[in-house]
This record gives sequence, C-alpha cells and structure tokens, in this order.
Amino acid sequence: MKIFVFAGPTLGADEARSHLDAVYLPPAAQGDVYQVTREHPWAIGLVDGYFDRVPAVWHKEILWALSRGIHVFGAASMGALRAAELAAFGMEGIGAIFEAFRSGELEDDDEVAVAHGSAALGYPSVSEALVNIRFTLAAAVREQAVSGDVAAALIRIGKDLFYPERSLAAILARAAGQGLPADELSSLAAWLPGRRVDQKRADAVAMLQRIRERMAADPSPKQVRFHFQHTEPWEELRRQVALRRPLSWAGDVSREDLLDELRLDDERYRRERDKVLIRLLALELARQVGMSVDENGVYLAAEQLRRAHGLFDPAGLREWIERQGLTAGGFERLARDEALLSRILESLAADLEGSFHDHLRASGAYGALASRAREKEESLSSRGLANPSLAETGMSEEDLWRWYFEERRGRPVPADLDAHARSLDLSGVSALRRLALREREFFLHPPPLPR
Repeated sequence: MKIFVFAGPTLGADEARSHLDAVYLPPAAQGDVYQVTREHPWAIGLVDGYFDRVPAVWHKEILWALSRGIHVFGAASMGALRAAELAAFGMEGIGAIFEAFRSGELEDDDEVAVAHGSAALGYPSVSEALVNIRFTLAAAVREQAVSGDVAAALIRIGKDLFYPERSLAAILARAAGQGLPADELSSLAAWLPGRRVDQKRADAVAMLQRIRERMAADPSPKQVRFHFQHTEPWEELRRQVALRRPLSWAGDVSREDLLDELRLDDERYRRERDKVLIRLLALELARQVGMSVDENGVYLAAEQLRRAHGLFDPAGLREWIERQGLTAGGFERLARDEALLSRILESLAADLEGSFHDHLRASGAYGALASRAREKEESLSSRGLANPSLAETGMSEEDLWRWYFEERRGRPVPADLDAHARSLDLSGVSALRRLALREREFFLHPPPLPR
C-alpha cells in the first residue's frame, strides 16, 4: 500500500525510511496534498509544510483526502497544526506538539516555524523552532539548570524574535543585555550542550511508527462521518493545481511521461481522454449525491475485472496488479470505483437517449442520422419488414452475424453477443438481431436515388 509523507527540516528522508517505508516528498505547499490524494494512497503523513512566502496546505484538501478513504496523519510542525484543527473530522495527530495545539496551550503557527536551506542541501535548519526551545527549557527547569521564572522570561524573548532569527544563542545574548541573572544564564549555557530537546523530530518519528503499526493492524480505508462540500474556491484550487507541474518521486513513472506514450497514437489518446472525462464526471456525481457501494458490489466488480483480463489464478492476478502500478489495496480501491461507476451510470441510463439526441445535434451529426433512419423505416414498412425475422429473410443466425460483423464491418463475430448488445445499451441478443436484420434489408433494398 502506498504512503506519502511530506517532510523536510524536521526529519530527513534517509532517517525517516528507517522507521517507515514510504514515498517521501518535500514540505507541503497548497495543493500538494490534493495532488497525492489522486494517487489513492492508503495514508498521507504531514510533518513539514510551507508557512510564509508559499501558500500553506489548505484544510479543504485534507478533508478531500479523508473523504476519499485515505488516512491522514500529522505531527511535529505543519502536521501538528492541521491535525489539531481537523481532529474532529478524522485527521489523526501524534505527539506532544499536537497535544499542545489541541489543548490550546499553543496557538500560533510561528511556534513550529524555522528557516531552512534548500532541498539540494537536505533542508538544513538555520534557526530553532520556538516549540523546541520551550521543551528544552522545560527539561532544564526539571534538572534545575535554570529557574522557572528565568525560563519563562527566555521564552518571551524568543517569542519576540522573528522566527528566522530564533536560536538559544540569540536568546541568551539578548537575555544578558536585559539584565537577567548572569549566574542562571551561565548555568543554562553550561547545561545545554548535548541536552537540547528536538521535540519536533521525536514527534515525527512517533508518527511514522504509528502509521506503520496502524497499517499492519487495520489496512481498511478511512471512514468519516462528514460529507465533503464542493465550493467554487475548491474548484478553483483544483484548476490551479491542474496547471502546475505534477509532483514526482524516485522510481515512479511521471504522469506526463506515461501520457506522452499514449499520445504517440493520437486517435487512441483522444478516445481514452473522452472515456476518462466520463469516468471523472460520473464518479464525482456519485460522491456528491452520497452514493455508495457495499462489499458485495466491490467483490462483483473485482470479479468482473478478473474475468475481463483473463485473471483466473492468484499468481496471474498478482502479476497483473503489479504491472498496472497497483497494490492489493489499490486493486480493491479500483474495484470499489468500478462498482460505484456502474451504479451511477445505471441511474443515469433513463436519460441517455434524450441526451444522445442533444449531443448529436451539438456535433452536427443529427441531421444525417435522422434522415437515414426515416428512409430505412419508410423502405422497410413499405415492404412489410419493419420487424423482419430470420425466416422472412431466409438467413440462418450464423449467416446474419457473419454478414453483419465480418462482411459489413470487417471484424470478427463477438464471442459473447449478449455482452456486445448490452455494451450498445440494447436489451440483449434479440434487440441486436433486429438491428442487424433491419440494416441488411435496407442495405439490399436502398431507397431510389433522387432524379
């Protein structure tokens, strides 16, 4: 099962991988959680995110992920903030920093903010998070390296500093200039080496361990009680994200590279794009109206996928799943979407014919099709063959299908004629037979050409 984790200055990817096998991405900006949600992971872990010059992760995109059955965990930094704000909706927070924000002990974003270097350098921190300074001073008070009053004064000094300028060294220097007790400042300075508390790192590690344990104990999708509300600002975010270069990660085929391979066959690309748009619209509608499927529906959809691809043994199924870039959980998610798609398309079928007419009018094809349909009906009715039978035409069933598929259309006769009929929204083989017989009689006896 795929897991994405956004981290940076709090915890490096190399160390993080020793705790959890996941895809590690840079600190999250607005829209990044939405992007990885489209990959249908089992979980998203949020540690670090941008605060200042880059728009921050939006609450709405986390709610979107939760509503799609994705577990979302947060800790340490931006993750702790968002988890405290969205705990009631199902985001899971871990660690002491999250608990401090949830209880109201901490309130301000700048408590966890740090200035850091670039991704190429591994996001080295060039300032200290005030929350880490708080936990370090609390430990110093417990070990009697400084008094509680002086520690509180030091925290106030740190709070007054702009976050990129925060460090214990800078705080101690200012404290000396403000006349705080020199003996206590010296005692604290002597205590500090090797004793700084990196609570952000500790909470991030705890989150990774929690994700690993939870996935092993219960890999089922996230269940939430709220209904996601689509709004114009949300749709605008989605439009903006669509214009960006997509996120990528090591070992993964980028979406653009994959689609470039498909674009080499331009007609196929256009056909598949239309199918994808229909799929997106249908699934979005199903979710907006609160439609769901039960486990039996998911099972039947999975069985249909297996039959469609000839996957009749477990080994073959596992190989196919791997070739499609899926996991077992991803295959279950795909089957659930297929079941949901079938339900919503069935509910829309009653309006299909009328909408087809409007679509044909908009495309300009209606006139020619309607003219041919009228000519066919007039020709067949005039000869008493509006509903011709095999006996009336003197053909066998095999001859009819051979003519209709092989001679007329240049393709083999489908192995499953009933399935072929239903793919055309016909009731079954009898309706397909009527269509083929009427077409043959009209083909053999076309209307006279106008003089």
